[in-house]
Amino acid sequence: MSIGFWQIAIVVVLVVLLFGRGKISDLMGDVAKGIKSFKKGMKDPSQDPSQETDKDASQDSDSDSDKK
Repeated sequence: MSIGFWQIAIVVVLVVLLFGRGKISDLMGDVAKGIKSFKKGMKDPSQDPSQETDKDASQDSDSDSDKK
């Protein structure tokens, strides 16, 4: 048994009725932004996330010692 055109059409109509066009377009926009930022992160080898967290941690400890 395969999925037919009418079954897909009914599912699409139900999704649009439940979520509305606005939420679906917002969701697709968020997905597109996520894909773009992922591709940008893959292209930029100069930024290593593990090094950034080390810098953030050292800055936090420096600011904590300044408060005391």
